[in-house]
Amino acid sequence: MNKPGGPGPGGPGGATGFGVGNPGAAGPTATAAAAAAQRQRTLLQRADADIGSLLDNFSHLMKAARVNDPVRNSQESFQMEVHAARVVQAAESLLKLVSELKQTAVFSDFIALNEQIEKRSAKFVQLTEDTEQLLVGVGDQIAASLHDLESHYYSSGYRTTAEVDDSAKANGEHQET
Repeated sequence: MNKPGGPGPGGPGGATGFGVGNPGAAGPTATAAAAAAQRQRTLLQRADADIGSLLDNFSHLMKAARVNDPVRNSQESFQMEVHAARVVQAAESLLKLVSELKQTAVFSDFIALNEQIEKRSAKFVQLTEDTEQLLVGVGDQIAASLHDLESHYYSSGYRTTAEVDDSAKANGEHQET
C-alpha cells in the first residue's frame, strides 16, 4: 500500500551511479547524492511497509480460513475476502515499486553517465585549447631561437672562414676539371 508522503512515480532523483561523482564534494553532485540517498530511504520504507502489509494480511487470511463453525462462516468468508483483497493490493504495490526502481536505476544511470560524459568532454576541449596554446608558444620560442642562432652564425668569424675555405675548394675543383 502506498503511504502518504511517499515518492510519486517519475520523480527526480534515483539510484546513484556506479561510483560516479564525489559524495564529499559541494555543489550539484552532493545535492544529487543527498536526494538519491533520501529517495532510497523512502523506497526502502515503502517496500518494508508493503511487505509487512502482505505478511499481516496473509496471516489473517490463514487464521480466518481455519474456522469450521457454520454460523461464523459467512463472517469469516467476508474477512477472508477483505484480507485477500489487501494481499492483492500489497502485491500490486510491490510490483509497482519494483517497476519504479527499475526505471529509476535506468534513467538515473543515463543521466549520471551523460553528465560525466559532458564534463569529460568539456575537460578534453579545455585540454586541447591549452595544448594548442602551448604548441604555439613553443613554436614562437623555437622561431625566435632559430632567428638568434642564424644571426649569430652569419655574424660569427667561423662562418666567414668556413665560406672562404669552401669557396677555395670549389674554385680549385673547377680549375682542375
